[in-house]
Amino acid sequence: MRAWRFAAALLLVAAVMAVYHWALAVNAVTAALTLLLAILFISTLWGLAEATAASIAAVLGFNYFFLEPIGTFRIQDSQNIVAFVAFLITAVTTSQLSAYARRRTAEAEARRLEMERLYALVQTMMLRDSARNTASEFVQDVMQAFGCSAAAFYYRRSGEVFRSGPLGASRSRAGSDVVSDDASDDVSDGALRAAAEASDISVDREHGIAIAPVRLGLRSLGSMALMGAPHSALPSEQTLRAIGNLAAIAIERARAFDEASRSESARQSEALKTALLDSLAHDIKTPLTSIKAAVTSLLGGAEPNQRELLTIIDEEADRLNRLAAEVVAMARIEAGKLHLEKRPVAASEIVSNALNTLPADARPVTVNVAAELPLVDADPEFAAQAVKQLVENALKYSPAGSPVVVSAERRDARIVIGVADRGPGIEENERARIFDKFFRGRRHRFDTKGTGMGLAIAKGIVEAHGGRIWVESEPGQGSVFYFALPAIGGREN
Repeated sequence: MRAWRFAAALLLVAAVMAVYHWALAVNAVTAALTLLLAILFISTLWGLAEATAASIAAVLGFNYFFLEPIGTFRIQDSQNIVAFVAFLITAVTTSQLSAYARRRTAEAEARRLEMERLYALVQTMMLRDSARNTASEFVQDVMQAFGCSAAAFYYRRSGEVFRSGPLGASRSRAGSDVVSDDASDDVSDGALRAAAEASDISVDREHGIAIAPVRLGLRSLGSMALMGAPHSALPSEQTLRAIGNLAAIAIERARAFDEASRSESARQSEALKTALLDSLAHDIKTPLTSIKAAVTSLLGGAEPNQRELLTIIDEEADRLNRLAAEVVAMARIEAGKLHLEKRPVAASEIVSNALNTLPADARPVTVNVAAELPLVDADPEFAAQAVKQLVENALKYSPAGSPVVVSAERRDARIVIGVADRGPGIEENERARIFDKFFRGRRHRFDTKGTGMGLAIAKGIVEAHGGRIWVESEPGQGSVFYFALPAIGGREN
């Protein structure tokens, strides 16, 4: 093809000189201008190489046919020498400028085409509704937009490699030992994983392969590879970076949208669950009140052989009533409907109110409240409930006869209330979850009664006051549960 263009360029120059020398017999100036126009036409149509060859042929022909002595390559007149040099410089410069303009026009057209393709890719990718779908469909989108023969994408978050070849069948895989004739397998999975850690783009135009990392800021999301025929026109490095940035933005957008949808679904599910638990707890408490009243009435005149059964019913009714109360409290905490009525209150009053609600047969609890403590800003009822939950937990998990101590002291601008026991302690790997709802220690979850909500309720109450709750424990040495509430200026009497 190129040989044909060279031949056509030389024939055009030869035709001009033949017509002007034998048919029209024009002067040297007219011949020079016409030859320059021919060289400009050749450069614009075919390029620099063809125009350079035409310039050399035109210079030689101009000297041979139009400068004295005619028919030789010698130049006799000094003015003709100047004309010859001027024609030579003009011919070469004209071909260079024309080729440069042609090249810049081609580059501008290529950039315009790449921008159009990027815009089309943006429109397609922004319609994806999940991060994985965006990553998996990217290989098809980029092939269609840029006319690649194959594409591959490594999604680091899931460890998957998505590939698509000339047949348009997109597939994913997690390993690199899959054998395929697909052109997209020219780039191995290992190469894609390595590219995800790199910062530079690799372009092998000889083999028609370009590999680029996909990053969002400094965070790597994966890598991509575009493949075409050997020596094919792959996108420029700037466009490859733009494609990578676009893929990163689209994936993160889809992931954020996906997480927002899941969060909203979880919020609605939690709200529904809370409402159901609250309704169920209230529905349970109504018949429990009737059962409790009936059992209390029957116990007054029961026969000895019936008293034991009625006592069991009475105790189990109390337990169900406590469970319903815990469910209601937990539902309110999770729904953010814990309405506190704060006022200055003494720590001793909070502790006293909590201990007064314990069953009459509960074993004694030691109280150590420091003298002249500042008052705390708290809701007395809810604060006492938090202490009660900690005390009941200590009584439940510590051996009979072992001491349970409730203390209160000042630490900086807070009043810290603690409940200490001599129970089995809490393993280190369970302390971070001990305040989670329904969580119970591995060693005691089956041999101790409970729902696993007491500590979660205490945590919710304390945090609603703007306080903090924590535990200090050593296996076999017991545990101390603390919570801190903000102190105010006044002091206990």
